[in-house]
Amino acid sequence: MSERWVIHLPVVVNDVVSAQRLARVVAHWIHVLPQTEPGGTTVSPEDDQNVRHWVFCDRLLPGGVRCLLRPDHDGECSRRFRLR
Repeated sequence: MSERWVIHLPVVVNDVVSAQRLARVVAHWIHVLPQTEPGGTTVSPEDDQNVRHWVFCDRLLPGGVRCLLRPDHDGECSRRFRLR
């Protein structure tokens, strides 16, 4: 068993677009903490938490970190948040 732990913080909104938007805002706030990996953020229906939707692009970058752009972004992946 790993010595790493994942924090699950339930927040409820009414649709997937609002959930992704709120998750992006929260990830922007906490990305300065070295313990966080905002690129791995997903959202799921409350009653089917095994179905997850990426909040950011799911491509891995060198060093094993994820791209911080939206899942449907154009162009190169980036570790920097980009305003839409």
